[in-house]
Amino acid sequence: MVSIKRVVLDVLKPHQPNAFELSTALASLGDDYLVRLTVVEVDKSTETLEIEVTGKAIDFAAIESTLNSMGASLHSVDEVEAQNEPAPE
Repeated sequence: MVSIKRVVLDVLKPHQPNAFELSTALASLGDDYLVRLTVVEVDKSTETLEIEVTGKAIDFAAIESTLNSMGASLHSVDEVEAQNEPAPE
């Protein structure tokens, strides 16, 4: 079974929610999710972010849905790490 272990995303969001709220919301999506959020650029009404999420089996659809629900826009998926693991017997 193939699992996504890490993704790096380029995201544009309004100033609110703030970085703490967004990263906490993303981390809460998985029991083992680690979120690293870096503010790359700030302008009058938006922030450009680099968001890295790592975990045993990342649910990308849930991440994308959470970003959208918080007013953020996913610009690109910049990096992905996937691993094929044997199915449990």
